[in-house]
Amino acid sequence: MAIFKYTAVDINSKKTSGKMEASSRSEVVAFLRSENLYLLKCKEVVKEKKKVKIQKNALSEFCRQIGAMLSSGISLITAMNIMTKRTTQLHLQNLYKDLYVKLQQGLSFSEALEAEGEAFPSIMINMIRASESTGMMDQTMLKLGDQFDREFKLNNKVKSAMTYPMFLLVATVVVCIAVFTLILPSFFDVFGDMELPLITQIMFAISRMLLDSWYWVLIVVLVIICLITMAMRIDTVQYQWDKLKVHFPKIKNLTIIVYTARFARSMSSLYTSGVSMIQSLQLARDTINNKYIEKQFDEVIRQVRDGTNLSAAISNVDGFDMKLASSIFIGEESGQLDQMLTTIANDFDYEAEIATERMVTLLQPIMIIFLGFMIGGVLLSVMLPLYSLYGSIGAS
Repeated sequence: MAIFKYTAVDINSKKTSGKMEASSRSEVVAFLRSENLYLLKCKEVVKEKKKVKIQKNALSEFCRQIGAMLSSGISLITAMNIMTKRTTQLHLQNLYKDLYVKLQQGLSFSEALEAEGEAFPSIMINMIRASESTGMMDQTMLKLGDQFDREFKLNNKVKSAMTYPMFLLVATVVVCIAVFTLILPSFFDVFGDMELPLITQIMFAISRMLLDSWYWVLIVVLVIICLITMAMRIDTVQYQWDKLKVHFPKIKNLTIIVYTARFARSMSSLYTSGVSMIQSLQLARDTINNKYIEKQFDEVIRQVRDGTNLSAAISNVDGFDMKLASSIFIGEESGQLDQMLTTIANDFDYEAEIATERMVTLLQPIMIIFLGFMIGGVLLSVMLPLYSLYGSIGAS
């Protein structure tokens, strides 16, 4: 298969350009004729590596709409054609058009999605592949739409929870810079050569450094940011950082629940869609987004493959809420593991929202207290020598 770049016109002489994957030029002509288009020029181009990655909200909308149309009796090819024409975003339109062409060429939906590289997550492709053999693709697409929507909302809640603390942190930095560069310098001449308290000497030294060597301070800050960014790309550093997330006091409660919710939701969607237990574990592991927890799944998968119950194997994972293993055990004993996984996923989604709200409640006063200490320290460094100065004037 090759990629052809074409320009065509319709019956009203309106030009249309695009790209499509085909085995020959005649296949491009045949496809365009089916769309009532007439080829003007066609050129084979070097096959490009797919780098488009759809966001969770766009994935949710795509799955919901396809699922709704399939449930209404519309064929998959027709549904894909409708999606292509309804989408206003150019990159999505090109992606959906490419899927539509592949479906016309005889590829299955899962094969067409897989051919798009990293555009669609592996969990989606495997769930659709399983549904193609069971004939329940409409339900699977609706289930995927619900999952991606929940993931999008949960991620947004976590991001929103960090917005206010980050705002306070930025405000603290801005206020401190203003104090050290605008207010404290006005006291340099007031205090003259008098003996200053240690805290005042420290504050004045910081102020002079920011005034005289601000460019070096900026360079140091940028270098530190670059080093941290580069270090986080090293697997060992990322592994230790992810391990710290699930052990750090106060923060670990939120991170453990969020990671457990991600796994439970993915595992529920995969297993209830007919994907095998081992494959479900392998795919659900990749959605956790924590290398420390993901590495432990090699042992979990080995134990399950050797015949160990999922509840017993998952109970040894450090970084998951202990309620997960207990709930899975109940599902195994009752023979309703699929229903129990769905219930667990919904429960942990709710707990993740509550934990996020608690984290916001905790972080807000901490940041305010930190800001208060910074401002209080600056005020103290100015007031102490002022009292000494007034005392010396009164004594004289």
